[in-house]
Amino acid sequence: MWRIVKQIAKAGIRTEPPPAAGDAAHPEAERIQHELLGILGQALTIRAVDAGSCNGCELELHALNNPYYNIEGLGIKFVASPRHADLLLVTGPVSRNMALALKRTYEATPEPRLVVAVGDCGCNGGIFGESYASCGRVSNVIPVDLALPGCPPPPIDILRGILTVVRRARKS
Repeated sequence: MWRIVKQIAKAGIRTEPPPAAGDAAHPEAERIQHELLGILGQALTIRAVDAGSCNGCELELHALNNPYYNIEGLGIKFVASPRHADLLLVTGPVSRNMALALKRTYEATPEPRLVVAVGDCGCNGGIFGESYASCGRVSNVIPVDLALPGCPPPPIDILRGILTVVRRARKS
């Protein structure tokens, strides 16, 4: 045990200093969040659906909740039930086994519902395409308002996509 304590004392603190108070972590992300809530005037609730992805896009969705982007701090929340959601974020090519579940999730989401297909797999089937096991793109199963390409798209692009689809819904 003392060997480990000596090694820790010798190595010192290896982390970077915390950001100064009042530093904006990502100014564009903050601007997008404020604009979203200005359009909505309230919270935006999102239901994320993994329709058969490799989880690369899910990692980027989870990054939206970290302290750097902090979307929950401004009222944009992920919810567990589609009945409480305003927006569906669907990742991955839709596997045949998930097609019915995705349709039911879409139908359970109250109107006006918005759908964003996230990642190359959600937009065009990606490397999986259409096969005996895959329906391919999300739009083959449910209507999609916005296809957000990237493998995986970075969190800031996901925020931009959410803002785009909310702007479109507001105009119509």
